[in-house]
Amino acid sequence: MKKVLNQILIIDDEASMRHMLSLVLQKQGYRVVEAGSGDEALDLLGRENCILALCDIRMPGMGGLAFLAELKKKRMALTVIMMSAFGSIDTAIECMKQGAYDYISKPFKPDEVVLAVKKAEERLGLQMENERLKQELAAGGSGRQLVFASETMVKVMSMVRKVAGSVSPVLITGETGTGKELVARALHAEGGRRKGPFVAVNCSAIAAGLLESELFGHMRGAFTGADRERQGLFGAADGGTLFLDEIGEMPLDLQPKLLRVLQEGEVLRVGDTRPQKVNVRILAATGRDLRDEIAAGRFREDLYFRLAVVDIHIPPLRERKDDIAVLAGHFLELAARREGRPTPVLKPDAVAALQGYAWPGNVRELENLMEKTLIFCRGEAIDQVTLPWEVRRRERDRDEGYSLKQAIARLEREYIRKALVATGGNRTQAARLLEISLRALIYKLKEMGEP
Repeated sequence: MKKVLNQILIIDDEASMRHMLSLVLQKQGYRVVEAGSGDEALDLLGRENCILALCDIRMPGMGGLAFLAELKKKRMALTVIMMSAFGSIDTAIECMKQGAYDYISKPFKPDEVVLAVKKAEERLGLQMENERLKQELAAGGSGRQLVFASETMVKVMSMVRKVAGSVSPVLITGETGTGKELVARALHAEGGRRKGPFVAVNCSAIAAGLLESELFGHMRGAFTGADRERQGLFGAADGGTLFLDEIGEMPLDLQPKLLRVLQEGEVLRVGDTRPQKVNVRILAATGRDLRDEIAAGRFREDLYFRLAVVDIHIPPLRERKDDIAVLAGHFLELAARREGRPTPVLKPDAVAALQGYAWPGNVRELENLMEKTLIFCRGEAIDQVTLPWEVRRRERDRDEGYSLKQAIARLEREYIRKALVATGGNRTQAARLLEISLRALIYKLKEMGEP
């Protein structure tokens, strides 16, 4: 992997430890700067360009945990690996809570340090690639944003960048709602056809008898109702990209005609005798396994091989949990902007519940759910209780057992929130609906942490 670290900061009050670590890291090709305390490290960071530090926990003056707190306060981007000779599970957990990336116990072998640094470097490299790809794709002018944080999606988008400049067809596979059209738009925006049209058609949304005319066009009088000549979607996409979504739904008798376009670069309109040349890049997407469709006789094998010159698979959301929190925050922000409201903060228990849900509808379902959550949220933060029931069900079934007291408290909170939504946030009217006093409602809201 290409190095992304220009130098590493070592923070330890023991000169012998700093010297040993410097030798180990310099042998690996890293440059090293040293600090004997947290205060000295902060001063160095103002002058030196470091994005990774190895930091001892116990030091005179500002210790490691205080150093982490100061980094957070100053919003300084630094990946920190903590070190301690007094380590325990609790200490490691506290370091992670304060923002540390990793934790190693003293005494350690040189190989342990190198491995920890290499892991951190790989993570930093993925983060940088993530940001770079987002910037490039935004500059491409697709008008729609791809949001991701997982290593899996970074690799997917790296492949997009590599094949975007090609003219070969690309088959994009993945479950419904994973973002196949967004990837297709990114391929178009990143390629040499970005100034040409991007035309999308869902093959399952058009009646089988009309699809041929929609794709290839028709001549006047070709069939009943064809009162004028039409160029079709291939003609509309000339010089650009045609995205064929749900390609697995294309009727079998139409597939040879699509194959001809891929092989010859020409279309034959319905009712015409002369084919017309078109310059179109084909991108196709499907949620089906086309090899199964071939085995069942519903899809042509030769068409499959022409479409799948490059195959890009988008994993389901349940397999890329690192994307869930950033996507949820993104959709919340969009929904809040549409509603003209401040964006609520997602609390850790809400994120945990979202990550524990299976997401059968993938990213599309998450977007819908966050918009629904915003409608019912009246506070500045969203916790697990604020989330819709279908997401919380798994956590409730697993963690809350048979406590009647907890079940009644949950039901009470849900009814209070529903009453507030029904009355547009008017607490007096909500109290009447709930058949309790306003004073009791205000008390219960304070218990719930609502302002």
